[in-house]
Amino acid sequence: MAIEIFLAFYSMIVTDSLLIKFLFFAFSAFIIAFVVTKLTNKLLPSDKDYVSGDIDDDFHRR
Repeated sequence: MAIEIFLAFYSMIVTDSLLIKFLFFAFSAFIIAFVVTKLTNKLLPSDKDYVSGDIDDDFHRR
């Protein structure tokens, strides 16, 4: 149901001006990038803690 509403809204936007098309595209791309980033952060482990600790220890030993 939500997909049908989105597609109906999208088809209405596509028939309008070029500026509205671009703004809708930019907004959609931003939302998709935000969702992918959040999903990636949840699924993949964070390597930052392991790498930064090893680098800091090696740096301070020298």
